[in-house]
Amino acid sequence: MALPKGIEILPITSWENRHQNFKQKLIKDASFKLRNNHALSKSSEKYRATTKNIQWLIGHAIKNKIRLRAMGSGWSFSKVAVSEGGIVDTKSLRLSFSITRSYVADAYINQGGAPENLFFTQCGMSILQLNSKLEKEKKPGRSIKASGASNGQTIAGALSTGTHGAAFNVGSIQDFVVGIHLIVGKNRHVWLERHSTTVISDKFVNWLGAERIQDDTMFNAALVSFGSFGFLHGILIETEPKFLLEEHRIDKIAYNDILKHTMITQDFSAIENLLPFPQHSPDRELYHFEILINPYDFTPDNKDKGVFIKVAYKREYRDDYQKRVRDTNGLTYGDDLLGLIQTMMDSLGTLSTTLVPGLVNMLFPLAYKKTPALEGTIGETYNNTKFGGKVASAALGIDIKDSVTVTKEILNIIEGGDPFPGGISLRYVKGTQALLGFTKFTNTCVLELDGVDSDSTRRFYQKIWNRLETLHISYTLHWGKINFNLNFSRIQKMYGTAAVQHWIETRNALLDHDTRAVFTNKFIEQCGLNKDIGVIV
Repeated sequence: MALPKGIEILPITSWENRHQNFKQKLIKDASFKLRNNHALSKSSEKYRATTKNIQWLIGHAIKNKIRLRAMGSGWSFSKVAVSEGGIVDTKSLRLSFSITRSYVADAYINQGGAPENLFFTQCGMSILQLNSKLEKEKKPGRSIKASGASNGQTIAGALSTGTHGAAFNVGSIQDFVVGIHLIVGKNRHVWLERHSTTVISDKFVNWLGAERIQDDTMFNAALVSFGSFGFLHGILIETEPKFLLEEHRIDKIAYNDILKHTMITQDFSAIENLLPFPQHSPDRELYHFEILINPYDFTPDNKDKGVFIKVAYKREYRDDYQKRVRDTNGLTYGDDLLGLIQTMMDSLGTLSTTLVPGLVNMLFPLAYKKTPALEGTIGETYNNTKFGGKVASAALGIDIKDSVTVTKEILNIIEGGDPFPGGISLRYVKGTQALLGFTKFTNTCVLELDGVDSDSTRRFYQKIWNRLETLHISYTLHWGKINFNLNFSRIQKMYGTAAVQHWIETRNALLDHDTRAVFTNKFIEQCGLNKDIGVIV
């Protein structure tokens, strides 16, 4: 088969995700690797040539009735982003462009925007690489507004599954995306942005050679669409001047009514005496708030068996900060709970998971002990790309008003004899406008359950989901983490019938029937998101 320059066959018939918790069978000679054509001298020429190659791949898949899905770093624990046909490796697609004034809409400038705020990147750029580009290569340096704890994901993958952190005033990855270049057919590609926030001029859209669509609902649908809206080629993000995060890990505190008040209200004045600084001060602003619970060393109202708190304050950038270091225990200050569990797995080897509680008890104090202030850029702070080895991660989005109740129910399940080889963390995240963004609540608590992947762990997850439904507590599930109970009925209940219908109608409007078949997989069939246009029942 003759391939256009920049497309290579991937000789694979199976694929394993980075966390090694599932393998996917693939059709022979149906997977490809995309590269920018380096024979072309200009980055703009390379980008447009790759657009044509993506359209060629879509046409090839339609002709041969192959399902296809763009693949980034393979970070997801679920099969949300895989295909039963072939995958397209995009990790070499890392072109990036600063945006000049002529490419910026007057409306954006008139609303207080500036060209230096904007940065355009190809889909294969990892968050790690993006941070390096912005923080080290841009002059003056810039920062992304929010990040997940691990940043090996590509920007497209992180965006498409709703990757979050604990920036309670900022939101998730998708919440600083302001434009998307989508390849939606063998002869069609579109520039998609909100009608309410015009950012880019016609000159930029003409440079892409794309069809312009300005529609708030369609844009909010496409933000979190896990690769099923076509091929996400380029992403326009809004950045800000480079800043520092000053992280503090607070030693155990009692899980009492005062802390619970903060959990359900985000009223940090209630625990101000426990924090190193107030929420608002002249040179610091509270940015990140997280609670961590070791269920095997926990008693309410008991400081010695209390919870850990991790906070980060946003500060103006300066050159003379003390950079973060790795301690002698092999734990990086910045590791999230999943990083802790992975360290535990490295120690566990092939031993029984019954040993996990003891290891959790040993490692929690090492990872989350009180430390001096640790400063770094957002790229240095969230720089944990550790992965591998049968770890499991599930994350629920809940309204903060339910965070205490849900925590109690989870702890009751564990105390009732259902083992969970892992720990609990609660992060607070600003809600998203993305129609199927799982951080959908105006003030969202992301309750993460990271542990060892086993049948008992999955039964434990199922029991939690069932318990919340019995209690009529609204929740969502992270698209990229373990979420095997998702189906159409649950998704409608989670996001509302109208939001789900708008999402499906947007997909059907952007992709014709043959192209939708290419970008359909078993996951969205299980979720019922592959429906045709019409009334959804």
